[in-house]
Amino acid sequence: MRKTFQLTHPKIKLPRLVEAIKYEVKKYIKRERNKKLPEEVDFWDFDCKYGPTAEEAKEIHLSEINKCIDNAEAQQLASFYLEILVKPGHRMKKTKPNE
Repeated sequence: MRKTFQLTHPKIKLPRLVEAIKYEVKKYIKRERNKKLPEEVDFWDFDCKYGPTAEEAKEIHLSEINKCIDNAEAQQLASFYLEILVKPGHRMKKTKPNE
């Protein structure tokens, strides 16, 4: 998903618009996670970028998306860019600490 979200609408108020954007992002992530995993892949991972424009977008963690959307609302931006790309993820084996 590479999309510029508009935070202005003639009929929809800003809180409802922000709520709809968060729901759309959540729905996209859920849809991607439910896709069948290829062989030797443990889970679906995501590369995320956020910024006022596509050129100014910086990498963020998946868990920071809602905070960034709230931040855009607080800064009263007219629009913001959000990119969420799916990639295969592999679990790392934990090492036991020497006692």
